[in-house]
This record gives sequence, C-alpha cells and structure tokens, in this order.
Amino acid sequence: MKQVGRFFSFLTVFFVTLTATAQIQPDPTHWTFAASKTEAKVGEVIEIRMNATIDKGWHMYASDLNPDIGPIPTTLKLKENGSFEKVGSFVSVAPKEEFEEVWNSKVRFFENKATLIQKVKILKANPVIAGTLEYQTCSGTNCLPPAEHEFSVSVKTGGVAAAPTPVKPTSEAVATGEPASTSGTPDTTSRVAVAPSTGAASPDSETVTTAEAPVATPQLTDASTEKPEESLIGFMIAAFLSGLLALLTPCVFPIIPMTVSYFTKQDHGLWKAVLYGLSIIFIYVLIGTVVSRINGPAFANFVSTHWLPNVLFFAIFFIFGLSFLGLFEIVLPNSLVNSIDAKSEKGGIAGILFMAFTLVLVSFSCTGPIVGSLLVASAGGEVLKPIVGMAAFSAAFAIPFTLFAAFPQWLKSLPKSGGWLNAVKVVLGFLELALALKFLSIADQVYHWNLLDREVYLAFWIVIFALIGFYLLGKVRLPHDSETKTVSVPRLLLAIVTFAFVVYMIPGLWGAPLKALAGYLPPETTQDFGFRGAGNATTEQNTLGEKPKYSELFRLPHGLQGFFDYKQALAYAAKVNKPVFIDFTGHGCVNCREMEARVWSEEPILRRLQNDYVILALYVDDKTELPESAWYTSTYDNKQKKTIGAQNADLQIVRYNNNAQPHYCIVDQTGKLLVKPKNYDLDVNNFAGFLDEGKTVFAAPQTVAARSAAPNLGQLSTLK
Repeated sequence: MKQVGRFFSFLTVFFVTLTATAQIQPDPTHWTFAASKTEAKVGEVIEIRMNATIDKGWHMYASDLNPDIGPIPTTLKLKENGSFEKVGSFVSVAPKEEFEEVWNSKVRFFENKATLIQKVKILKANPVIAGTLEYQTCSGTNCLPPAEHEFSVSVKTGGVAAAPTPVKPTSEAVATGEPASTSGTPDTTSRVAVAPSTGAASPDSETVTTAEAPVATPQLTDASTEKPEESLIGFMIAAFLSGLLALLTPCVFPIIPMTVSYFTKQDHGLWKAVLYGLSIIFIYVLIGTVVSRINGPAFANFVSTHWLPNVLFFAIFFIFGLSFLGLFEIVLPNSLVNSIDAKSEKGGIAGILFMAFTLVLVSFSCTGPIVGSLLVASAGGEVLKPIVGMAAFSAAFAIPFTLFAAFPQWLKSLPKSGGWLNAVKVVLGFLELALALKFLSIADQVYHWNLLDREVYLAFWIVIFALIGFYLLGKVRLPHDSETKTVSVPRLLLAIVTFAFVVYMIPGLWGAPLKALAGYLPPETTQDFGFRGAGNATTEQNTLGEKPKYSELFRLPHGLQGFFDYKQALAYAAKVNKPVFIDFTGHGCVNCREMEARVWSEEPILRRLQNDYVILALYVDDKTELPESAWYTSTYDNKQKKTIGAQNADLQIVRYNNNAQPHYCIVDQTGKLLVKPKNYDLDVNNFAGFLDEGKTVFAAPQTVAARSAAPNLGQLSTLK
C-alpha cells in the first residue's frame, strides 16, 4: 500500500502542476560554468565547477538523489572528444536533505544556490570540456518538466592565459543594433547568449564575446487566453461528441453488463455511482494531461509536428481502421484485464476505483485513437485545452455508466448487440483510415516529402467516404457482415449525408477552397493544378523585384507575394516604406489554415494585405536544417537552434513574447510592434480593423519621425 500511495501522490503532483500553470514558466535556474584552473598541464586533474542561482521559492534536486523516489536527479552527460577523460563521479556540494510528504521519502536538493563538480583529466593540449546538464526544479507541488542546459569550458595548456571562446552577439546587442562587448579579459565563467536569427543570421556575421549578465526570460502570453472563447467551447463540444461516439464502439458495449453486475452486488448508494463516474473522468483527464504536458510546450510541438509521432499515429490509426473493418481483432492480454478486474471485486472505494480503471483499460482499444486525436488537436503548449477536452470527452463517456451504476435495472431495456453494432464498427474503421491521412499529411508538409498534395489527399477522402455511403446502402459487404436486404431510414439518411459530403469535396480536386474543411486539408498552396491556379508556383508572377529566401519551400495563399525570412522582409519594408505583417504560422496549425481560408480570402483583407503591407510568413514547425554557420544558442532556453522552424519559434518567444499560432504582428522596419498583436479571430471586420490600425500608426507623424531617427536595421549584418 505504501507504493500505491506514493504512485497516487506522484499523479497528484502532476495533476496539480498541470492545472495550476496557465502559461510557460521560465527556468528558475541561472547557470555559470568554470574550470578550477585556467591553465593546466597535460595529465593534470582539474575540476569543472557548475554553479546555479535558483529563484526564490524554487529548489533543484541533487545529483545523488535516488531516482526511484520520484523526482529527477541532476545528471551530467559529457561530450567525449579525446582531449579529456572523466575522473570519479558527479558530485553535489552540500545539498539539503529533508523529508517530503508528497514523495513519502527523504530527498536531497538545493535552494538559492547550487554547486556541482566533475573532475576531469587533461589528455591533450587546449581541451574543450563540453556537456549537457539535465535537472528538475520544483516549487511546492508545482514541478517543472526536466530541463537541459548545454555548456562548454576551454582550458589552456602550456602556461598561456585562457582566452574566452568567441560566440555570436547577445540578443541585447542585436536588438539595438549596437556592437556587443569585446572585452579581452579572460572569463571562463562567461555565459553564452546568442540572438535568434530566424534565417536572419548571416554566415558573415561577426563573432564577438559577451560577458556574463543576467538574461531576462520572456513571459509568454498563454495561447489559450489569446483565442476567442468560442474556440475553446467548440473544442469542448467536439470532445463531448467524440465521447458519445466512443460509446458506440464494440469495446465499450460489453462493459455495460459488467458494470451493472458489479453495482447490483454493492450496497445501494447513489454516491458510489457518482464516485464511479468521477473516477472515469479523473483517469481520462490525468492520462490526457500527463501525456500532453509531461515535457512542456517543446514536447507538444514535437508530438504535433515531428515525423516520428505523426507517422506512428498514422500507423496506429491505419491498424485500428483495418481491425474495425474486420481484417483482424485487437485485444488486450487476458492476464492484464483479469488482474485488474480481480482487484475490483474487493468492493468499497478501492473496488470502485479499480472498476473505473478496468473500464478505461478495456475500452482503450477502441477509444485510444479518438483520445489520441484529441490530444494532438490540443497540442501547442496549452494547459487548459487538453484538460477541458479530456474532461468533456470522458464526461460524455462516463455519464451513461454512472446512470447504469445508479439504476442497474436499465440493462433490461438496452438493445442487444448485433448487426447494427458491426455496422458502426465498420463505419468507424473507414473514418480511422481517413483520419490517419491527417497525421501523415502533417509530417509530409513539415518535412516537404511531397507525398500528399491537396488533390491526392482529397482523392483518398472522396473514395473513403464514397465507400462509407455504399456500405450504408448495403452495396459493399465485409467479413462478419450479413446480407442487407432492406435499408433502414436512419442508414439511408446517413448515406445521403455522406454522399453530399463527397459531392462537396469533388470540386476541391480543381482548386475549390472548401472553407469548411480548411483546417483538415493540406493548404491550397500544395495544389498542383486547378482552374484558379492560386496554388501553383509556376502561375505566380514575382512582383517583389527580388527572390524571397526559402521560396522553394514555402508559398503564401491566394497568390499573395511576400517573404519567409525576417531580415529580408525588414530590409524590403525599409526600401518600399511599408509596415510588415508577420504571420507566425505552422504546417500543422489547423487554426492557421482556417484563418487563411475564411479570413484572408475575403476581399477587404486580401486587398489590404496586397496593397498596404509587406507580408512575412514564419513557419515555427518547419524541420529544414540550416547550414551550421547559421546555428545559434537561444537566450530563452539555452538550446541550439538548427532548423528554420526552431529559429522562427525562438524569435516569436524572445522578441514578441508569445508562442501561440496563428499569431499576427504588425511591425515597422526595425521589427518594433506598432499595435497589439492578434491571434485566431474569424471575424473579418475585426481583422480588417486590426490591419487599418497598423497602417494608421505606421503613418502617424511621431512614428515617421522615430523611424527616421533610427538606424536602418534592414541593412545590418545581424538581426534579432
């Protein structure tokens, strides 16, 4: 029971953390690194000292903490390069030790300041000792996801004083256009801080040295609060309907008699049925939020855009689809299900909890893909959305079971399973195949594989939904299906709706916008052919007078002309004296596609974007790797940014204090915000007002005067 209590304490910590945090929490640790000697001889053993200042109210776990307790100890991974070798273990200097009730154990940790030491032996002249620290910080029961910090320390041999390692300019220097400090004083404790370039960093940029200084971490605006309330309500409704749909899956139906049988043997009490329902909701919410948030916004972005999870989700949905169509059966191991079910027989509160866990476990074979789609739909660094979505889904799922637990006699009036249930299963199988393509499409766009262009994707959907219609009419039969001699009225109505949907999609093969599906289809810019020609790069005439950087990778919708590189866009804006409209977007961003299809396409918006602005689209999830000369280390998370998407995302966070997509900024030629940015908003009048306000402020006399006095940042060799 002690281990069970510790397990539930661990889950409670995660649940409290997830519900208490409404925006991205900056790392409360601030690191410096130094060698015990700036000069050493080959064969000598020296110490690498790692010192951290920890914000008030936070603590960091020591390196010698037992990892089985629960929190993650601080660990060190050195990059072996042959110039040194590790000596002894990684040591925490004088950590505190106290009993923490939540972990039910003594833990070792640091408060305010931390010092850790690793001894190394010098093997070659002028070694560079580099590595990565991984650590976890907590404040009460609010624990941040594990963080990483890369470092590098140089040591001179032969009696020559060590010189600081050159790095790229700090964000402060780049943002103001002033040269960074180039003090020649050796400082092995200097903290590397490099400005994001987002394609703006030039290979010929000067490398200069920065002295250690506190780096302010931007407070990010919570994406969920920037979107209109209707977006969250719509997501809740979709999640609730998904829960109702899950009730019709074949894995769920057999659990109803089991529920009734269990509660028939219990003492009568409505509170037990309510506890049963709440337990189902709690388990689903806990699973969803932990999976969605355990590694923070970076993990959410990884899940929603990286090829590996998307291809994995595609494979899972595809396999489940084939299973639902009758190719094979997916069942959980009997030993696992029987073990959980046996515990539920004990009765009492523990029995009810295990009964709820049994329901979730058994039904997950069918509800897993639906839950997965909800989690991916809510990915993007948000806390509230996955919690609300999973709560709405599980509420729809739990309500009927709560009622059956409270009134077990209802079982007698429940329709028996049969051919209708198999029909539901087959239709869900077709839908699984259609949904699987969405995940493959995201990976296809992010990595530019060019496998699922818009018309190819539509062709698959048209065929799949046409087959659903024919199946509902009894024209297609699969294994386990009996012959359909007559078609019921509900099946006929569903077939009509399905064929109407197919007819609606067909014009999309030739470029019709299909605004209702904008968030679920590949963008129109991937259309290889069409009557309108808006998506075909060969039909677009470049009116900018210069070739936009990365134009071979990205295109703007509706034939708009613009840029995909921050520095180039600002330089062009200075030349034509126009404000810049920045679109922070993503290949996997459903709301971005909706805005482009339903707002940008409207004449008032399209005219303003074409005539009044220099358009800059920055994709935050693109995985195209840049040349090594363009890489830099972020001042926000101290991680190296190697791809176009990583640098664009870092620019949005560091410069514009936001991590939501879509996120629209109107700036002048120096990158300075002119008006308050706007996020997802389908009201065309609101968006037109936003564009008009930006144009008015840009043309205001005081803005013009300030712009004239400022240096032309578009011509600088580096940009923040």
